[in-house]
Amino acid sequence: MPRILCVDDTPTELLFLEKVLQAAGHEVTTAPHVPAALELLAQEQFDLVISDYRMPKLTGLEFLNILARDGYDVPLIMSTAYGTIEDAVASIKAGAIDYITKPVRREQLELAVSQALELTRLRRENAKLREEVAHYRSGRELVGESPAFQRVMRIIETVAPTSATALVQGESGTGKELLARALHELSDRRDQPFVALNCAALPENLIESMLFGHEKGAFTGADRRVEGAFERAHRGTLLLDEISEMRLDLQAKLLRVLQEKEFERLGGSKPIRIDVRVVATTNRDLEEEVDGGRFRQDLFYRINVVPIRVPPLRERREDIPLLAQRFAERAVDQHGVDPVRLTKKALDALSARDWPGNVRELQHAVERAVILTKSPEIDAGAFVEFEPSNGAESDAASGSGKAPRVILRSFSLGEAEKVLIDEALAWTEGNRTRASHLLGISDRTLRNKLNN
Repeated sequence: MPRILCVDDTPTELLFLEKVLQAAGHEVTTAPHVPAALELLAQEQFDLVISDYRMPKLTGLEFLNILARDGYDVPLIMSTAYGTIEDAVASIKAGAIDYITKPVRREQLELAVSQALELTRLRRENAKLREEVAHYRSGRELVGESPAFQRVMRIIETVAPTSATALVQGESGTGKELLARALHELSDRRDQPFVALNCAALPENLIESMLFGHEKGAFTGADRRVEGAFERAHRGTLLLDEISEMRLDLQAKLLRVLQEKEFERLGGSKPIRIDVRVVATTNRDLEEEVDGGRFRQDLFYRINVVPIRVPPLRERREDIPLLAQRFAERAVDQHGVDPVRLTKKALDALSARDWPGNVRELQHAVERAVILTKSPEIDAGAFVEFEPSNGAESDAASGSGKAPRVILRSFSLGEAEKVLIDEALAWTEGNRTRASHLLGISDRTLRNKLNN
């Protein structure tokens, strides 16, 4: 049922709007002036606003400007007095989706509201279609016929229609985010927002604002109201990627939101109700993180309602030929090179590898081979230079002395650390998991050093 907010300083006008719109099947909330409407908008979600143009305190035009300034994404129909066409024009220029003239007629109101809601729906649908086209063109479809992969897909297909919180665990590069998107696309929320937030990539001083939003003036530089990830994901799905990297104090706040289905923006004083399906991902063993005191046990139990373990590529080798062929086709389209075919020897060579970087590493290896190969066929030789047994990566890891020489320009420990990290990332083609292994540190430590 669409939710409509009606704003007018005349009680009889509000009563008329409420009766007509309720009879048409809409849920209606009324406000006598703009400040009251802003308070309601700060606490609740509306699909449409109908506002009078001339009101005391703040006018409808000022209301429109505030909505645009503070980031409210809600369409507005302006109600203007008959004959004041200049008011209507000013409203449309300021961002109103339509206008109606007073005295408002029932048929006129119903038609304007119906058209506004339909136009809004079409705009959102069009945006979603563009996203799906981009999603398809990027080739991010899930591919796999192995028993291990099919087990995961059966769990996702069973869980998707529910609102249960899911925890997707797996090594880096296994496609956890794609599976989270699959949960969303197979659910009843598919037409609503899918919002992804990487907890490891955000500065610590911003992550709370990114999650819950903030009010204007909440902190230095907060010059307008901003909706957080939870608010933007209302009625849809929120992906909390790498949730194990979240600070303990924020874990407590997240737990409360998951339990109470409400939160407050930074600098705010009123709770905001939300309906969000949360999917969390991590490449760590959260039970070990709980035992080590780095993750809250109660939050672990709350997000682990449906645990989904994504198998690494070495446990689903049957899928490697399918994935390699798909990545080769994608690389041909993306880079505009001549079509190529992976020979059986090439596919066998790829299937024999363990792929510590999983699907992402396989994709990069195939893409490189497509770009560098000048013949219509890609043979096993195209992947020899990436084999650990033939490269210096295994030597570097074992300390055999064949690792690349690192030249330092000073005795600064900070510079030495930076040079070593850069060299390890270059040596592993940017694969952080393998680079951390070469450096003898954890993925998290490497990530923290890169973010500092």
